Amino acid sequence: MRQALSIIFELGKIALVAFVLVVGLRMFVFQPFLVRGASMEPNFHNWDYLIVDEITYRLARPDRGDVIVFTYPNDPSQRYIKRIIGLPGETIKLEHGDITIAKGTERFVLDESRYLQGEETTGSISMTLGQNEYFVMGDNRRYSSDSRSWGVLPGENIIGRALIRIFPISAFAKVQAPAY
Repeated sequence: MRQALSIIFELGKIALVAFVLVVGLRMFVFQPFLVRGASMEPNFHNWDYLIVDEITYRLARPDRGDVIVFTYPNDPSQRYIKRIIGLPGETIKLEHGDITIAKGTERFVLDESRYLQGEETTGSISMTLGQNEYFVMGDNRRYSSDSRSWGVLPGENIIGRALIRIFPISAFAKVQAPAY
């Protein structure tokens, strides 16, 4: 009887440690995200299952091209996935299908040909981002609700960056940000 209780106690300790590790990792390090909708096509599709890294942005700032998951500023109960286009302090100008980014005396047209083939960026906007503000857009520019329609994304709304696509299995891969 004593040996059975000892085994049960040991198994209970193992289960408790496993539970604490899983909950800790899930709450503070990684979390799952299910893509819903077509706003990130052709790079992410409806029902793609991703793992989101919540640690990186505690140690470093988000970068242009990163695919991020965030709470929607107009409804914090909703989580969105978009690509970072503009960084704090930059002026973003959309005109004639081009995205021009300026900061100080630097100015360049964003080349998205590595991850968007044939996508036309619609809209006409000029916006200067404040401290800790980001301009985000979906890869499916025609059907994405993004910074063009609802404004800047406050940095505190960012949950993390898309790290790995788990499902579908045929598309399993680490999510790479493009080099501009």
